[in-house]
Amino acid sequence: MNRTVALWLAVGWLGYAILPWYAIEDGFWIFEWLLDGYPLDSDYAPGILQAFVDDKIWLAPISLFLLLPLGLFGRAKNDPLFANLLLISGVGGLAYVGLQGFSIGISGWEYATLEALFGALGQRQFGLGYGALLTCAAFLFFLTQGIAARGAINGDVFVVGSIGLVIALVGIFILFPVIQILLSALKDEAGLYAPNVFLSKLFDKKIWGLGCLGSNVSCGAAWNSLFLAVTVGAGTTTLGLAFALVVTRTGFRAKKLLRALTVLPIITPPFVIGLAIILLFGRSGSVTQFASDLFDIPAGRWIYGFPGVWFAQMLAFTPIAFLVLIGVVEGVSPSMEEAAQTLRANRWKTFTSISLPLMRPGLANAFLLGFIESMADFGNPLVLGGNFDVLSTEIFFAIVGAQNDQGRAAVLAIVLLGFTLSAFYAQRRWLGKKSYTTVTGKGDSGTHPYLPKRLSWLVYGTAVPWALLTIVIYAMIVFGGFVETWGRDHSLTLRHYISAFSVSSGEDGLLWTGSAWNSFGTTMVIAGVSAPLTAAIGLVTAYLLVRQRFAGKNAFEFGTMLSFAIPGTVIGVSYVLAFNIPPIELTGTGVILVICFIFRNMPVGVRAGIASMSQLDKSLDEASLTLGATSFMTVRKVILPLLRPAIVAALVYSFVRAITAISAVIFLVSANYDMATSYIIGRVENNDYGLAIAYSSVLILVMLAAISLVQLAVGERRIRRRSETGDGAMPTAGSTAA
Repeated sequence: MNRTVALWLAVGWLGYAILPWYAIEDGFWIFEWLLDGYPLDSDYAPGILQAFVDDKIWLAPISLFLLLPLGLFGRAKNDPLFANLLLISGVGGLAYVGLQGFSIGISGWEYATLEALFGALGQRQFGLGYGALLTCAAFLFFLTQGIAARGAINGDVFVVGSIGLVIALVGIFILFPVIQILLSALKDEAGLYAPNVFLSKLFDKKIWGLGCLGSNVSCGAAWNSLFLAVTVGAGTTTLGLAFALVVTRTGFRAKKLLRALTVLPIITPPFVIGLAIILLFGRSGSVTQFASDLFDIPAGRWIYGFPGVWFAQMLAFTPIAFLVLIGVVEGVSPSMEEAAQTLRANRWKTFTSISLPLMRPGLANAFLLGFIESMADFGNPLVLGGNFDVLSTEIFFAIVGAQNDQGRAAVLAIVLLGFTLSAFYAQRRWLGKKSYTTVTGKGDSGTHPYLPKRLSWLVYGTAVPWALLTIVIYAMIVFGGFVETWGRDHSLTLRHYISAFSVSSGEDGLLWTGSAWNSFGTTMVIAGVSAPLTAAIGLVTAYLLVRQRFAGKNAFEFGTMLSFAIPGTVIGVSYVLAFNIPPIELTGTGVILVICFIFRNMPVGVRAGIASMSQLDKSLDEASLTLGATSFMTVRKVILPLLRPAIVAALVYSFVRAITAISAVIFLVSANYDMATSYIIGRVENNDYGLAIAYSSVLILVMLAAISLVQLAVGERRIRRRSETGDGAMPTAGSTAA
């Protein structure tokens, strides 16, 4: 038997015969249950004992699907029976586990039809546990191994297995919960399907109204969201490109400081930026009062509404565009730019005809992410929106407000999803099928030329003022943690930090007496676990989308972006609806938070990976495979070292978003797993702004340290032999650098 198949067969039997089949709270191994006195017919026993000792006979057929691969002993891979047995075991095992899981729950039969057909069931079952997870993983491998043995994708087990794994994860943790809440859009208050109710909610004037064109009445939430998302997407892409060009194509001496400033807004809870903007530009804000006294301008409330929301989202989402674009700008081949200059093209012609067109994948992906982030954001509109209604806040109030209209929230989510999918389609059309490859297997000894002087001053004039404004915003945030009452009593104090993070000593040693330690520890663990998993799944998905061809590729890509297109509020509610009952019970655990963060943030890793991988010539893969390397070795030895900017982007973004996320977390935290953002929101609701800002400041410092460690651990991509000279000037073509 193939050794890999034998290994997964052992994993399957480990899950079925050793580990607990159902989700448990106390105990892990069966041996621990025996020592603690648990009987073999306990609900915590492995699946094989549940089936043959505890009369849960519906688990018995699973053993048959695990026995089928034993027939592979002595058979070669090219034997038709090899693939057929694996396919029967994989498809049959997965289908049967899913069927029995959805058919039988904690109260017996889940459907009246089954109870009428087979009679009342005297047993019940809980959510699937560790044993079921490993057994299903084995069945999934058998399925993908069988497909590969049939010759799919040249029989590459790694590629087929990766596609199968990502499809399974996306199906369970994205499509399944989203379908659960979207189906509620078709139901009335009694829970019955009512298409007329759906249509009346879909074409509501509050969604599509255009009264703002002829009067002072505000437009519908759909048009407000669309206009805001387009302007934010365009603005963040422009600013992100300006920052990337300043860092890579100019002699700006404070590049490291500029990099840090571009990352700061993404590591801050969004409502903190909103509060800082209010205290600066609100009616009683510092800047507003200064302008009023100096120029005799009446103080107004202009910051509430579209201007304030747009400004806050620009601050919050520009770093995403920068993280995506920095790798793309660096990845443009200097040799191509030098060749253009050799042919007597000036710097402006070289930039507009060579450099900028090769950056199109990054520009398209940066705009798409900015557009989707703006659509899904509800923290900034909640603080600064005023009468400017957007879809995300309308969804939030439909779910948690007095109306408690889950159907309306689902309808709004469908409208929002339509906009984001349209943007996704437009991006694909704009990129077309052109090639943007710039990194090949040949050595590249060139260095990027400087920008034209006029363009340099333009990017300086765009990036530097924004960076200075960012410094002012964060100075206000830091200042707010050291005063008694931000905006009123500015007496200096350490009271907020002491209240949140005090430590005392007792008979048992150090006591973490601060009120924030519990949520802080939980947040760090959840973020530390979810970040590498998010980056890994995202980059594997990007590799499959860029490097492989397979049926259903477009649907595959759509599924990976779906969770990013749906507001976090809807994701949180959909997870509660989908994973609160068998067969998958996760609510109230730390696992559901990790899973939510992985699949909510995975698209950033996917888009960053696609943008960077589009520049890598496929001949690199082909050369590695020709020399006898497997696809897995090629990815590990050749592709990943050239994707370091994308790896940093995925790790950094997923880590900080796991710490600063708000919308989905509100619905998924529990008493045992409280997150930093939910704790901070509680402080804000109690008007304890000083403690909230102090906690946010600590989180900012922790995330800055984590980002530095990630960049140090991953390192920089090296694709050329020459680098910048010691004085910061870039050598011209034909010169040498030590």
